[in-house]
Amino acid sequence: MSTSSGDNMIDKPRTLLAMGRRVGERLLTAPVRERLVQVADVDPYLVADDFTDPRARAALAEAEVLYTSWGCPPITADVLAAAPRLRAVVHAAGSVKLHVTQACWQRGLLVSSAASANAEPVAEYTLAAILFAGKRVLEIARLYREHRGELDWDARFPGFGNYRRTVGIVGASRIGRRVIELLRPFELDVLVADPYLTDDLGVPHVELDELLARSDVVSLHAPALPETRHLIDAARLARMRDGATLINTARGVLVDQEALTAELAAGRLYAVIDHTEPEVLSADSPLYDLPHVLLTPHIAGSLGGELARMAELALDELSRYARGLPFEHGVAAEALARIA
Repeated sequence: MSTSSGDNMIDKPRTLLAMGRRVGERLLTAPVRERLVQVADVDPYLVADDFTDPRARAALAEAEVLYTSWGCPPITADVLAAAPRLRAVVHAAGSVKLHVTQACWQRGLLVSSAASANAEPVAEYTLAAILFAGKRVLEIARLYREHRGELDWDARFPGFGNYRRTVGIVGASRIGRRVIELLRPFELDVLVADPYLTDDLGVPHVELDELLARSDVVSLHAPALPETRHLIDAARLARMRDGATLINTARGVLVDQEALTAELAAGRLYAVIDHTEPEVLSADSPLYDLPHVLLTPHIAGSLGGELARMAELALDELSRYARGLPFEHGVAAEALARIA
């Protein structure tokens, strides 16, 4: 590593950028590239999306750090064999499961993730969805547009509003915890359900079935694991209150989508869905047209200008590594079994 005067006289680690090309075009803005060369020995315009590419292969042989994001190829044992100097992966996105393989942990690589930065826009989206659900904003806007005039909203939606409504948070993940924090200024009753929760989040910790039965709005923030597939199945949907809203900004596999569609078509429940199974629904899916559904195409996470938050966090982590400091947002192999 060579010594530089940038970022408080740090040793600049040889770094390779690895991510999808389109992601790189959006994430690696001029300010990001400018800071990259201050904290790392890096070609800021070489972006590896295929580790077999000759230029990427040559850079990989010298790399001490991979600065990754969405679309990074899996870092397999074969890739590691071609990267004898590799010591760390700094991920400018959320989950590392798609590219950090078991071979990386066996090598003892240090891994960092910008999941906490990606959690912020998801939590903001969720907060807006919760407050809009309580006021029945989407339904009332649709009816107002259709009727072009006055309706008795109190009669149509008795008791609507957010005061003392109960919100259930399923999963005390980074995002779930951030949503709880964002809800504190509001006069809402908040519950949380998570079998792994051991610390006190300042809200009642209850079993999932109790949370579903008590909540006016249920927001999902659990990871996609074998044991959480269809966590919200037909039986659990039936436990929800008439008129309750289910918000899914986590993963589509958490919900039995067929059972949810039946409840929505019957008009008993409402839903705000940002993740579906499959992620892109078929053109004939009824979820596109059901009036009780707000369906969005996986936009809750970091997009547009929000990518800069993840890029900057990853740059901070790269700077910490260069100064010999531990990662602030490190990922441990043993934690992967219960995180996204």
